[in-house]
Amino acid sequence: MEIVYFCADKNKTPFLIMLFDSDIYAERRQRLRSLVRSGIIVLMGNNDSPMNYPANGYKFRQDSSFLYFFGQTRDGLVGVIDCESGEEFLIGDDIDIDDIIWYGSVQSVAELARQVGVSSSKPMAALADLVAEAQRTGRTIHLLPPYRYDIKIQLADLLGVHPLQIQASQALIDAVVALRSVKTSDEIREIEAACAIGYQMHTTAMRLCRAGISEQYIAGVIGGIASSFGCITSFPSIVTQHGEVMHGYPSSAPLEEGRLLLVDAGAETNSNYCSDHTRTSPIGGKFSQRQREIHDIVADCHDLAMTLAKPGVKYLDVHLDVCRLMTERLKDLGLMRGDIEEAVRAGAHALFLPHGLGHMMGMDVHDMEGFGQVHVGYDNETRPSEQFGLASLRMGRRLQEGFVVTDEPGIYFIPALIDLWRSEGTCAEFLCFDKIEQYKDFGGVRIEDDILITADGCRPLGEELIPYRASDVEAYIAEQQEA
Repeated sequence: MEIVYFCADKNKTPFLIMLFDSDIYAERRQRLRSLVRSGIIVLMGNNDSPMNYPANGYKFRQDSSFLYFFGQTRDGLVGVIDCESGEEFLIGDDIDIDDIIWYGSVQSVAELARQVGVSSSKPMAALADLVAEAQRTGRTIHLLPPYRYDIKIQLADLLGVHPLQIQASQALIDAVVALRSVKTSDEIREIEAACAIGYQMHTTAMRLCRAGISEQYIAGVIGGIASSFGCITSFPSIVTQHGEVMHGYPSSAPLEEGRLLLVDAGAETNSNYCSDHTRTSPIGGKFSQRQREIHDIVADCHDLAMTLAKPGVKYLDVHLDVCRLMTERLKDLGLMRGDIEEAVRAGAHALFLPHGLGHMMGMDVHDMEGFGQVHVGYDNETRPSEQFGLASLRMGRRLQEGFVVTDEPGIYFIPALIDLWRSEGTCAEFLCFDKIEQYKDFGGVRIEDDILITADGCRPLGEELIPYRASDVEAYIAEQQEA
């Protein structure tokens, strides 16, 4: 493979930005074909997407599964695999002179196909012929769930159905999930490169965490770091003093002394692998006693998950063990009461933790979630729950070596949810609402790392772990702000 070096810090190891060899893509397609077995597979690449008028587009992001199997980042491409004959096609139109004038010369579709080991290329008009022939002969056309409306319309035209009648192939979903879930060593190095960029993002946010600086400013600075060393942020950065809001996107509000700043952010490398970390920092550099108590519980829950996660263990069980520890510690603070097992079984802890412990990571920050999380984080053995809180656990099935998942416990004090549960008497036998009322101005704490499941356990990804213990966070902020 070709390796290009980038480095966010001249004193640190360069990031490895990899372009995989053609035989890697060829092997992936062969394995996909052997799993699906019959019919034709149509993998749609993405098109340009306009922001506010056609010529002003968002930064292009290729579909992850198309990238995984066909490797090319140009817009307007489709990959087709014939499961029986083994024929493969890269389909797309070569650009014309008008595009060349504005955007420069690019390689032909035939050359793009050759780079990823595909012997045949065809213009986009040929896709309709391939699909029509498959329909005429009664062959199955395997599609992944489309998530962009232009692709839905394109597929509807090809298939002759209403866009809402497009049926994704469960066989293809299962095959892609099986292949993409287990990361190779090359993929792990790419995710670690994203984690290295994430380290720069989060430590910069800690350095800037002081009164008067706005949430938007911090989000802009760390977003610039992602763009300068990688492709983009892996999702819109969450930078907020309202940590009780799960997706609290940055506002123009200046940071206030004594509050907590929650930053949930990640980077995406030039090869489109992602990182996802969360840290919660005290504005002003010091946690109050109350903040430290809650932060310590979350940090201990984070560490417990790291000791439990290993091949063969259900991540659902790791989540529930984390919930038990959280409940025990919240009892110690007088916020919960009663039997711990009964409280967790009833879902009482979900007042404080209304989401799951983690999700899959890879080329998507919530890897393959567009297929339907029930197909990615669950299987025939482990099924999702309908209980509040537990229903939001995205990853519950047994872990395998090579999985990359997030470890992201949190404790949140959500005033509207507290008021609702108190008025309805929800889990009142386990919750000390009078004491909880005193925390309604608290916000929230979340700590998140990306972990690789190894042969006998797990390890956090990234050459250097972002400070997360309360004393380490305080020491890092003090050191950086004095420098």
